Amino acid sequence: MVADDQTVVREGIVMLLGLLPGIEVVGAAGDGDEAVALVAQLAPDVVLMDLRMPRCDGAEATRRIRSEYPGTQVVILTTYADDESLFPALKAGARGYLTKDAGGDEIVRAVEDVLSGDAGLSPKIQRRLLERLSEPAPVDPPDGITAREAEVLGLIAEGLTNQEIARALHVSTATVKTHINNLFAKTGLKDRAQAVRYAYRHGLVQPPGSAIT
Repeated sequence: MVADDQTVVREGIVMLLGLLPGIEVVGAAGDGDEAVALVAQLAPDVVLMDLRMPRCDGAEATRRIRSEYPGTQVVILTTYADDESLFPALKAGARGYLTKDAGGDEIVRAVEDVLSGDAGLSPKIQRRLLERLSEPAPVDPPDGITAREAEVLGLIAEGLTNQEIARALHVSTATVKTHINNLFAKTGLKDRAQAVRYAYRHGLVQPPGSAIT
C-alpha cells in the first residue's frame, strides 16, 4: 500500500510499483488517517509511507499501524533524510527508510528486507545511523544546573571571559553573570578555578590532550 498526500507523486509511485516483480499494490491513501483506515481494511504486508502529510503525519500513522496492526510493516518513502524526520519515524516502528530518489530495485529490496525481518534502509540512512551511534552521548548536567548553565561552565573552562561568553552565546554580559551566579549557588563553587575543576570532574568538558585520535 502507498500513502502520500501529493496525488501526482502517489499515482507515480503506484505506477512504478505495478511494474516491479513480486509487488502488488492493494491501495493508496492521501494522508495518515486514511492510511490507518486502509490498513485495517486491506491488511497489506507493507506500507510505503510518506512523512509530511496533513491531518496525521507519517510518523504518527506508522506508530498507530505498528501498534494496532503489527502484521503490517512500514517503509518510509520521503524526500527528507534529516534527523528530525528519520529518528521519530524509526522510533514509531518503521522498519525501512528510503528517500524518493530511490530506484525500483532499491524499493523492492527494502520491501523484501522488512518482510524477512531485516531493516530496509538506504545506504545514506545507514551512514547517518552509524554517524549517530558514533557521536558521544550527551552528559546530563549535575546538581540541577541547566543546559545553558552547563554551556556557560564549559566556556569558563575554556578560558573565556564573561564578555567573550556573552558574544559566543549572543546574550548580554548581565545574562552571563546571572547564569554564573546561579550555577555557583547550585554547586557551591567559589571561583573560576574551582569551576574549571568541576567541569572536568563531571565530564562537561574534556581536559586538553584527552581527545582520542
